[in-house]
Amino acid sequence: MNKDKVAVMTDSGCDLPSDAAARHDIRVLPLRVMYPEKDYADGVDIDPLMVYRRFPDEYPSTSTPSLAEVQDMLDQIHRDGYEKVIAVCISSGLSGTFNTIRLAASQQDALEIFVFDTKNISVASGIWAIWAAVKLENGWSFEEVKQGLQNKIYDSKVMFYMDTLQYLKRGGRVGKVTSIVGEALHLKPIISCNEDGIYYTVSLIRGAKQGKKKLLNEMLKFCEGHHVWIIIGHGNASDEAGQMLELVDQKVRSKEILFVKQITATLAINTGPGLVGIAALRDP
Repeated sequence: MNKDKVAVMTDSGCDLPSDAAARHDIRVLPLRVMYPEKDYADGVDIDPLMVYRRFPDEYPSTSTPSLAEVQDMLDQIHRDGYEKVIAVCISSGLSGTFNTIRLAASQQDALEIFVFDTKNISVASGIWAIWAAVKLENGWSFEEVKQGLQNKIYDSKVMFYMDTLQYLKRGGRVGKVTSIVGEALHLKPIISCNEDGIYYTVSLIRGAKQGKKKLLNEMLKFCEGHHVWIIIGHGNASDEAGQMLELVDQKVRSKEILFVKQITATLAINTGPGLVGIAALRDP
């Protein structure tokens, strides 16, 4: 336990691998995946491959953790001896999770809790949970980590493309993403989150091969002049992710590649198969 007795908590939409969570003692709240037969806990009793297998005949809905589930986790953190919590959440512009955790925190007297809206999604959010845990392990105080997160919020970026926008539109999360033009011209958008934490189109691409190069070139603009942590995410596209890893290794000069991972089930629902993405954190 770190000197300030601070726990780091996140939600499964932040796409943190289980081994990374275990290594840094990061608590993960599962989002919910709802099929007709039952509700599943993301990353606990459902994996993304099950979601892909049931497409296109079945399209489940998703929900945030319940207020009671958040309160239960906070209570357990307190019982484990912690006095403070850094809660890292996916963008409030894309999910209600931030507001649920903030409400639970306001009703918790035993813990001092900072709820961080990353204004981001997937591994570009989860990378902050790792960053916070590492800083605490290295002796940073609760206040220093809070301030660091607020100061560096726009130093994390994710960019990705996918085979089709139908899943994003069906989930109501298309945001400011170009869709009609892209479909008409058989183009795919490279998508990211803006400063409000809403999806927007970075650029348009044609074809997967050209897409990986264009995606990397856009990310290189963000990374230029910085040392970066890199994460590669994919949606049932491990070969494409492997090719992207090779390109990143060749082109990004000052880097540490943290991991390559399949995105979690709740994110797979809203993106479908064929997603390839890169997240970077500048000057970690």
